Amino acid sequence: MTKYGLRAQVIAYTVLPTVLIGGILAGYFSFHRFQQADEFLIDRALNIADALSIASEYGMQDETRTILRRLIGTTHRKNSPMIKSIAIFTADNELFVISNYHRDYQKLRLDNNQPIPDLPQISHAGDSIVIHSPIIDETNYLEYQLTFDQPRKVVGYVALEINKDQVELLLYRDAAISLLVVLMGILGSLYLAFKQAKRITAPISDMASVVEKISLGRLNSRVEGEYTGEIGLLQHGINEMALAMSKHHEEMQDSIDLATSELRETLEQMEVQNIELDITRKEAQQAASVKSEFLANMSHELRTPLNGVIGFARQLLKTKMTNNQVDYLQTIERSAGNLLNIINDILDFSKLEAGKLDLEYIPFDIRDSVDETMHLLGQSAHEKNIELSMIVAPDVPQELVGDAMRLQQVLTNLIGNAVKFTEKGNIEVKIERTEPENETEKCIKLKFTITDTGIGISKEQQDQLFKAFGQADSSITRQYGGTGLGLVITQKLVRQMKGSIDLSSTPNVGSTFWFTIEIEKCSRTPLNTLPLDRLASRSVLAYESNAYALRACSELLEEWKTNATIIDNEEQWQQSLNKCYDSIVIGHSNNMDLSPLLKAIKQAKKYTDNIIVLINCSDPSTFETVMNTGVTHCLGKPINHKNFANALVSNETVPARVQITTPLERKKINVMAVDDNRANLKLISAMLGDRVHHVTTCKNGQEAVDHAKTTPFDIIFMDIQMPVLDGISACAQIKKDSINKNTPIIAVTAHVLPGEKEQFLQKGMDDCLAKPIDELALQSIINKWAPAAEVIGTIQQTNIEDITPQIASIITKVKKSFDKELALQQSAGKEDLAKEMLGMLLEEFDALRKIVNEAMVDEVDKQQFTQAIHKFHGGCSYSGVPKLKDIAGLIEKELKRDISPDHLEPEFLELLDELDNVEKEAKSYLAES
Repeated sequence: MTKYGLRAQVIAYTVLPTVLIGGILAGYFSFHRFQQADEFLIDRALNIADALSIASEYGMQDETRTILRRLIGTTHRKNSPMIKSIAIFTADNELFVISNYHRDYQKLRLDNNQPIPDLPQISHAGDSIVIHSPIIDETNYLEYQLTFDQPRKVVGYVALEINKDQVELLLYRDAAISLLVVLMGILGSLYLAFKQAKRITAPISDMASVVEKISLGRLNSRVEGEYTGEIGLLQHGINEMALAMSKHHEEMQDSIDLATSELRETLEQMEVQNIELDITRKEAQQAASVKSEFLANMSHELRTPLNGVIGFARQLLKTKMTNNQVDYLQTIERSAGNLLNIINDILDFSKLEAGKLDLEYIPFDIRDSVDETMHLLGQSAHEKNIELSMIVAPDVPQELVGDAMRLQQVLTNLIGNAVKFTEKGNIEVKIERTEPENETEKCIKLKFTITDTGIGISKEQQDQLFKAFGQADSSITRQYGGTGLGLVITQKLVRQMKGSIDLSSTPNVGSTFWFTIEIEKCSRTPLNTLPLDRLASRSVLAYESNAYALRACSELLEEWKTNATIIDNEEQWQQSLNKCYDSIVIGHSNNMDLSPLLKAIKQAKKYTDNIIVLINCSDPSTFETVMNTGVTHCLGKPINHKNFANALVSNETVPARVQITTPLERKKINVMAVDDNRANLKLISAMLGDRVHHVTTCKNGQEAVDHAKTTPFDIIFMDIQMPVLDGISACAQIKKDSINKNTPIIAVTAHVLPGEKEQFLQKGMDDCLAKPIDELALQSIINKWAPAAEVIGTIQQTNIEDITPQIASIITKVKKSFDKELALQQSAGKEDLAKEMLGMLLEEFDALRKIVNEAMVDEVDKQQFTQAIHKFHGGCSYSGVPKLKDIAGLIEKELKRDISPDHLEPEFLELLDELDNVEKEAKSYLAES
């Protein structure tokens, strides 16, 4: 259907033909008239030019200019509307006479290289037409007739310039008249069209109005008037339709009245039911609110005594006790820890339900985090003689940015369930990258797969897995225990990490749980903590009968590019013992029978001096038994990749330290560093001092703003959380009104969330640098924002790589109260700086002791105390005090979870003890010259 109405169509079909025909005729006649006028003008000009040529013959022969001037002047005056100028030229193309003074008479003259035409010639010059007519000497006319082979004598030519203005004016007049006639025709057509349209559309509009009234329920409306033809038929049909609808409406109204009375009775009953349901709903909501409040309060109240039990158990473990007492205390600590985990699950579930659980975004080592989880769950697997193994794909980055604790919580829930519901067999954890085509420059997708050989889950039971306080089977709670919250929390955490979780399972065969997460890559270059260069090409014989453990071991050996021989049965073992190896790895799963292992160790001693035994056990007595056989290392399963790598190279004879010197460019730029923590400020200024010409340091944002007003800087490094004026506000003031408004400002912060970096950039920051500061990342920032700066010299930077083979016997590396090597590493290898930063940390001990003692008796503001612990924790990151850093970090984490300071007394006591330990160990180091 057309989008135009009948009225518009009638008008269009009436007017359009008139417009088209009138326009075509007017255009045709105007064009034809123009051509005729042009030809008439040229013909008339030719006649005048021919007459002047003939009349000018005698004047040219006698060279009487007066006669010719009168002749052409008279001609010009008589034809002045048409003629613009007349000139007579000699045969030599020289001006002989002209009818008026003409400044541009040169256009009347023929070109010098152009001969005088034998016949009149027409040429166009702009808006004028120029006609050249030859003047022929006809004195000997009869002679010319007799001898046609002789050319006629041309004595000159007449040049006549014609003006087209009058003709064009007449043409415009004719065109205007034509247009006026067409417009009159159009107006006449419009008048007739509107009149005809009104005659046709008026009755139709009346009928449409009646139909609209009928549709609105006014069924007594009728189309009035006398109409003939099709419109009359339409009028009759509408009136009949209205009559029929009126009858049906009366019948329907009777039915509605009857139904209404019945519905009214039903509604009254429903209203009573709704009131009852509303009362029930309010009671249920109130009960749910009371339940949530009860869970939160009860969980909080239970955490307080449990933290006390765990804390004081740890304090007791530091005193002298018998082996049985140590065992009892460890059991108490484990039991309390398990109960605390259940309470934490309830708290986490409450937070997730309320949407108040926020993820952290900090750099972490993915392998170390998973290794830690596997080690914690290994003991439970060993008690059931289950083989627990892990495979990490080589393309998974070492360092990532995310919430390592929550990722460990997800893995702990899934692996813990696998251990709980598996009586025998294997549990394998695999980590790999997925969907590489959808990865961005900053983020990747990881897939975690946990496969077990447990009891399995049926299709019907799988539907109950991710429901709160529910399990696949009610009997499971009685047989295996648990709250039924683990998988619910896991699912919600995975979704918060922008991922998904799913499973496949077959009863009595096993289950496979997998989940994906989106996680950010760490921008800094990871430190290489593995001796990869020394591992490459080492000959290794690995004997492991368990397929899962063998796969995990072989993946590591292949990733490290060792020359490995992998075997899985006794026959292959005997065949492989035909040459010496750098290391021999023997895996053993059955802890009840060690005789096959002892036999293999005895055979392996002849072919290597580095025997590494991997046992599926946590019992210290078993480790002692194996070590007494003379093996070099005895490691527990699942394999810890760092311990395993160091064990493989522990028999290699190399110097204790290797010094690698690399040149460091020093650029001629002026840099400002801003941080309220003295240790952080000292470290970054020391690092920058090796890389730039001049460093200005400030303790808060206001000092930075004041310096920026007077001193130009090439780069500004700005901490975010500072007293007096924070980094964001300081950045805004510098960018707004200072000589450094175009200077790049780099945000230096401990936690760079994926969205937080964009927020910093939106608020004026130009880039971000994560704490703890990595030297390579710092150098990359300088090169990025000052690429063209002048290099004023190079410094030989020494990186000390500790490759002492005896570092690990290697079961677990014990953290010291003060680690000299770690302090040097954290201070860029500068011993003077390490001592200075340690001294600054020790100066804070007295103030910290005071505020901790006040916190234990609840005499301190919680926010102030949290800021003090946060600042102290940051200082510990650069002073080589790993245990003190861990304790301070634990307290800070608990405070962020809204735990009151007076409930953290065990942690405070442990912190105070560690302060004393650090003081004792650090004094001897500081006393060294």
